[in-house]
Amino acid sequence: MAQVTVREAVRQDISQLKTLMIAYIVDFYQYRQPEDEKLNGLIHHLLEQKDGIQFVAESEDGKLVGFATLYFTFSTLRASKVAVMNDLYVIEAERGQGAAAKLFAACKGYAARHGYSNLSWTTATDNLRAQAFYDKMGGDRSDWLTYSVNPTIGIGD
Repeated sequence: MAQVTVREAVRQDISQLKTLMIAYIVDFYQYRQPEDEKLNGLIHHLLEQKDGIQFVAESEDGKLVGFATLYFTFSTLRASKVAVMNDLYVIEAERGQGAAAKLFAACKGYAARHGYSNLSWTTATDNLRAQAFYDKMGGDRSDWLTYSVNPTIGIGD
């Protein structure tokens, strides 16, 4: 089993990170590939670490094999800042070898060191492998349901 190091993403990671993000979006989640300009903008914005941060898992040969993304927000119920782990992805060939656990630990540790009162995340109801992983990591399943809607402008706006 190859050793993987997890660290904060840096500018030199952009090309490999972008490739990983496209694999995550298009191959894993079957979403449409985002426009280059938008994806580049997101990566650069996260490198500023104001609204979020990305961690990367790097193999011994310098290849990025996974990433995790935290976004920073607030919770009215907790009256404090919280972190949302929006992404945790490891390429198929590296799954089950510890990279995901190290990425998760990096997110959890970052949240603790920076005073976030909670780290939350969601996963698809059919992603049983991810659910088993999060259960193993000590995650508590929520009673909350997640909803989403595409914003539109309509009458009364």
